[in-house]
Amino acid sequence: MRRIIALALEYRFFVFFVTAMVEIAGIAALQQLPIDAVPDITPNQVLVLGKAPGLSPLEVEQFLTFPVEFSMSGLPGITQVQSVSKNGLSYVAIYFREDVDAYFARRLVSERLPQVRELIPAGVSTPEMGPISTGLGEIYQFKVTGAGYSPMDLRSILDWDIAPKLRRVPGIVEVNSHGGELKTYEIQVDSDKLMAYRIPLATIIKALEENNANAGGAYLEHAEQQSLIRGEALISNLSDIEQIVLGVSPSGTPITVKNVAQVRFAPMVRQGFATQDGKGEIVLGIAMMLVGENSRTVVDDVKTRLADIQKSLPKGIRIEPFYDRTDLVRRTIETVRKKSR
Repeated sequence: MRRIIALALEYRFFVFFVTAMVEIAGIAALQQLPIDAVPDITPNQVLVLGKAPGLSPLEVEQFLTFPVEFSMSGLPGITQVQSVSKNGLSYVAIYFREDVDAYFARRLVSERLPQVRELIPAGVSTPEMGPISTGLGEIYQFKVTGAGYSPMDLRSILDWDIAPKLRRVPGIVEVNSHGGELKTYEIQVDSDKLMAYRIPLATIIKALEENNANAGGAYLEHAEQQSLIRGEALISNLSDIEQIVLGVSPSGTPITVKNVAQVRFAPMVRQGFATQDGKGEIVLGIAMMLVGENSRTVVDDVKTRLADIQKSLPKGIRIEPFYDRTDLVRRTIETVRKKSR
């Protein structure tokens, strides 16, 4: 022991240097240490979600939930399968052993999803896997505001401008949108005009489906040159819908959608809305964290990205923080520190 003390005193500057390096390394490691307000005790699971608008819970169970459960049976490492069937919505949770890698479990489920497609009836969308997140993954919430902008405008800006850029942040698996109005193309058919032109409603539906696609037409060769032929008919505005031809009148005049219906932008039918402190509706975005990530570093990256996104938004649009997980973590640590004294 005396020998060690003597060496430490003899090479005290080296000892001070090593001690300082250890302290710096410890501080750096502490900054990267995943610290959260509560532990995530969510079991190892894969969620499979399906939509079937218009179907009752019994029909959802029969046509969507059961095919998923049947197809997933027998997967390696499964411990149990739980499901919930609601009006137009199927929720299936597939639980795996804790020693099964989460990504391996998702690969097993994805390999069985094509079998589900063969079992569900036509008109029902194929179920999809939920994000790799948990109930504690909601680490950052923000609202989108702007004077003079409608709820539909704000929701469109969130869905098409903010959310895609925010998903590029490392550790963010999904950005959920709530509130506002989801923009849709609405065609209000006049039944009297349909009867006058003798056009069935099915003709309008078929014309809309067939006139919203691009197609190739090989090429024309002329003067040792090839000219590519393309048919471009993707709908890009309301006028494109109005000009779709449904038939021909006895006089030879084309009958278009505009002649029998009114085309406009309208919100999708809503099942709810988002409010803040009960003072009115807001458009809300929720950043979901990938399982196993450090919420503190991910939130810092989210704040930095949102600051960059703010610069590119239309004039008057603001991104305002609504909930920050790091604030909860900080207050929790302060509480533990005070109680431990």
